[in-house]
Amino acid sequence: MSAARIVVVGTGYVGLTTGACLAGLGHRVTCVDVDQAKVARLSAGRVDILEPGLSELVSRGLTSGRLEFVVGARDAVRDAEAVFLCVPTPMGAGGSADLRTVEAVTTEIGDVIPPGCALITKSTVPVGTSKRIQAMLGRTDVPVVSNPEFLREGTAVEDFLGPDRIVVGSDDAAAARWVGDLYADLAAPVVVADAASAELVKYAANCFLAMKLSYVNSIAELCERLGADIDLVTEGMGYDRRIGRSFLKPGPGWGGSCLPKDTSALVKVAESVQYDFTLLTSAIEENIAQRDRIVAKIAGAVGGTLAGSRIGLLGLAFKAGTNDLRDSPALAVASVLGALGADLTAYDPAVGGQIAGMTVVDDPYQVAKAADAVVVLTEWDEFKRLDWNYMAEQMDGDSVVDTRNLLEPQRILDAGLSWQGVGRPRAALRRKVAVS
Repeated sequence: MSAARIVVVGTGYVGLTTGACLAGLGHRVTCVDVDQAKVARLSAGRVDILEPGLSELVSRGLTSGRLEFVVGARDAVRDAEAVFLCVPTPMGAGGSADLRTVEAVTTEIGDVIPPGCALITKSTVPVGTSKRIQAMLGRTDVPVVSNPEFLREGTAVEDFLGPDRIVVGSDDAAAARWVGDLYADLAAPVVVADAASAELVKYAANCFLAMKLSYVNSIAELCERLGADIDLVTEGMGYDRRIGRSFLKPGPGWGGSCLPKDTSALVKVAESVQYDFTLLTSAIEENIAQRDRIVAKIAGAVGGTLAGSRIGLLGLAFKAGTNDLRDSPALAVASVLGALGADLTAYDPAVGGQIAGMTVVDDPYQVAKAADAVVVLTEWDEFKRLDWNYMAEQMDGDSVVDTRNLLEPQRILDAGLSWQGVGRPRAALRRKVAVS
């Protein structure tokens, strides 16, 4: 199709990636935000988000003239052919999705959006939101389309340009097909659906992944109790094409900007139609239990009592490749450790500044200084390459708790330390030999 005039409202992970990638596909894109300083930075090509390839796409879009950043949506949408809503829909009171920003933008632009312009929800919104927006608009000449995003932080550009599928849904089938055509240059299947089905796809996918993670963490706990090895168990599972290898790594629990709020929101949606989604609520409860098991593992590594212990934390972001701390399982574990009296020192290659309840340092070796235990909480590759002999020299204790099964246990043992993973046999304790 020919280049379309597109407005993207919101310049967070989803909005900025959407805008830059659509410009890269040849469309003329205006990205809107309410933060004047942020718009100025982006207009100068400065991207604060840690996302591989995104800065380059933004720079190319600005240079080509196909991408611009402005303050205020009302004027920007006046000649648009498509408006993407990429604004936050955080967890609200009681666990439901908070749609106030979506509603505020709809109210702001409702009377100036051109006839025939598609109003597209890219944000994750509950089933029924398209109908709700249509009613708020009070117009039949502006089709509302659901086009959920499936972007992973750390690989967002790659996911946008090489998607598994593109989902578009609307009660106006022609509008849905037109939005699907915006992605014509991408080699991906396009699923055209009604609005409710498209809205549910995103929740169904994310909640399935959350349940899969909770399941593998439960299997890891069984491995520890039965003397099995989770790495071998998941290898055997992963060869089954019905299961696959993704989301089969145990850890300190799942988190991030999507899974916690989406699981909670889908439970609330189910409750609204009198359905008890026990399977999903159990996955949420298991996620909390996993955090508590990790805390208990760390307590055991320092003799059973966390009060007064010095714990070094490697990793704070919810996963490697991002600086996002939203609902980070690393921070959830750290919060409980601090509440139980542990003295925490933390390092993350993408996170700096002050964080309540801990000392954040800019050198990974500083977390080991006088530590009773060092805990790996985020799967950054650089932690594999640390000099663990030097780490051992800095520590007062000798315990390494690897909640991501990231490290090579033998390297830790060779440094005179003990190693514990998740769902794996505990490596034999080797106490450091004092040097006279």
